[in-house]
Amino acid sequence: MSRLQRPRRFLWKLIGLPSRLLYGLGLGPLIGRWVLLLITAGRKSGQPRTTPLQYEEVDGAIYIGAARGRKADWFRNIVAHPQVEVRVKSHRFQGIAEPVTDPVRIADFLALRLQRHPRMVGAILRSADLPSAPDRAQLEKYAAGLAMVVIRPCG
Repeated sequence: MSRLQRPRRFLWKLIGLPSRLLYGLGLGPLIGRWVLLLITAGRKSGQPRTTPLQYEEVDGAIYIGAARGRKADWFRNIVAHPQVEVRVKSHRFQGIAEPVTDPVRIADFLALRLQRHPRMVGAILRSADLPSAPDRAQLEKYAAGLAMVVIRPCG
């Protein structure tokens, strides 16, 4: 790991600390409307890795977008080990995560998120030099650099 990657990784962990603490204190129902805890197995170590992430629930499945695309550590862990644990609100369950890199499916997910959270997702899109309400072609072009996972509960 380069000297530049260490501070970035530390900052990402620091950003996620409040969510992990709130879940640890039993306050998951308070923030679980927006943030879940995803527990993956490290792709090299096999050790549990906990990552707080925003999500959407669609027809009983959990959808999570990876803004860093295929480079996100948690996404790479899922590619290596698709069995995951999810803590959302006051629930905890085991699931199988399906990595998705198809820009059309990711654009569908982004369109849903934009519909449900127009201000937040619009701000994210504007930060990527897109209009806050992009057309379908712009959304698919943007989605080409992203990734997502769909988690379905086991059993």
